[in-house]
Amino acid sequence: MSATVATLHKEYKEQVLPALLKNRGYQNVNQAPKLEKVVVNCCVGSAQDVKVALEDAIHDIQAITGQKPIKTLSKKSIANFKLRQYQEIGCKVTLRGRIMYEFLERLIRTALPRIRDFRGVSPRAFDGRGSYTLGVKDQSIFPEIELEKIKRNLGMDVTIVTSAQTNAEAKELLTLLGMPFSDRKVQNKVQK
Repeated sequence: MSATVATLHKEYKEQVLPALLKNRGYQNVNQAPKLEKVVVNCCVGSAQDVKVALEDAIHDIQAITGQKPIKTLSKKSIANFKLRQYQEIGCKVTLRGRIMYEFLERLIRTALPRIRDFRGVSPRAFDGRGSYTLGVKDQSIFPEIELEKIKRNLGMDVTIVTSAQTNAEAKELLTLLGMPFSDRKVQNKVQK
């Protein structure tokens, strides 16, 4: 059985990689930045019934990503939040390869445009080492989630880890892949 190649991965090989080689002047294809992994993280630590909320989060994350998440534990106790050390408070999943490209394609082309009043994602969420983190406030933007079955809003962080050395390289890679970055200068002029 042959694995199908995700459209986004095919576009990376056929269009993005040659564009990066030309724009950046790389001598070798291995110098060009590429996607390494995508981590989807969800925390339900503030919910009233943490066990039920965690099971709902695991179910939704598995439906969205197509891979079973692992539970995450708290690192220390915080009395004000009624949090004990090593308490299960969230879940995360790490995507690589074909599943990573399929998830990113659904995120960029289907989920993000479904956000109400969407003007693009922030271009300032890079960490300085080529990784980009995007916050999603509601899981209902993903078509895999049935709106009738949502019990609570579930926010999540999507971290895209690249092999880029700088923010500029990572931003160019994600822009060529279709990530809709907002243009802050245009938004500021419209607001004035």
